[in-house]
Amino acid sequence: MKKLVLSAIGLLFVFSCQKEETEVTSTSSTPLARRSCASQDVLDRQLREDPSLAIRMNKIEAFTETAIRQKRLVNGKIVIPVIVNVLQRTSETKLSDAQIQTQIDVLNKDFNGTNSEYASGIPAEFNGLKANVGISFELVNIIRKSTTKTSWGTRDTMKKSKQGGIDPTSPSNTLNLWACTIGGGILGYAQFPGGSLSTDGVVIDTKYFGLSSAASYPYNLGRTATHEVGHWMNLRHIWGDASCGNDQVADTPVHKTANYGAPVYPYPSACLPAHNEMTMNYMDYTDDRGMYMFTLGQKNRMAAIFVSGGSRSGFGL
Repeated sequence: MKKLVLSAIGLLFVFSCQKEETEVTSTSSTPLARRSCASQDVLDRQLREDPSLAIRMNKIEAFTETAIRQKRLVNGKIVIPVIVNVLQRTSETKLSDAQIQTQIDVLNKDFNGTNSEYASGIPAEFNGLKANVGISFELVNIIRKSTTKTSWGTRDTMKKSKQGGIDPTSPSNTLNLWACTIGGGILGYAQFPGGSLSTDGVVIDTKYFGLSSAASYPYNLGRTATHEVGHWMNLRHIWGDASCGNDQVADTPVHKTANYGAPVYPYPSACLPAHNEMTMNYMDYTDDRGMYMFTLGQKNRMAAIFVSGGSRSGFGL
């Protein structure tokens, strides 16, 4: 298990680590073999373009650690209003209102421990760590806009009306989801707390939005949004985006790297000391069928951003 506290210098290093980024343009309809989330790449770009973002994120991290240490809890149940912004070409199969609602239903199940695997599918080793996060989602509007673009990439153009996208609605107190063709094999990406409100929210490739068809297997159960909303609520990938890295959560086992497919438990880690990896955690890269739990530590980390003074405290109870 990992220590939660990092020094400010260490945090700045974590948030400033850079990877090569390329604009994605592929529109291949071939089923993906591996999950690909661009949230960390997008964060790296934002840090390069806005050096003050690292300072804001360090402050958020310090606040989060203090809130968890002092056991500052959310007083009541969090209900998050959701607006879904749909960008599709007329030649594409329409993302129906019903399918959009299935995505909201999946989020509600996954964040409230009512998914089918929560009661009996979690190994005994991790069962005491599983968390009903206690956050619900309410669909308040669907905004649709036709487009001629074949793919949008990861530079947030889908969030800008002047570039053919849809501006976010009330991002300080509403979760905006964008459904569009991202391209490049990217299933989705999210903006972490601390970024600009003008680009705040979560992007999901239309093909993997909600309970989709068998053609989208193994990402057809709506868990891409669960993973990305986890990022939006300040969760990191469980492997910390580094070999045996730190995700800033004390009760998640150290992971060597991302896991794919649906690993069979027990899944021994290559990181020492000897332990099993929590491959069923939503913040890994496993197939939709292979991810089905958050931990109590992740719950506390998410809850911290909603308390008074937190980075998402505008989402009232």
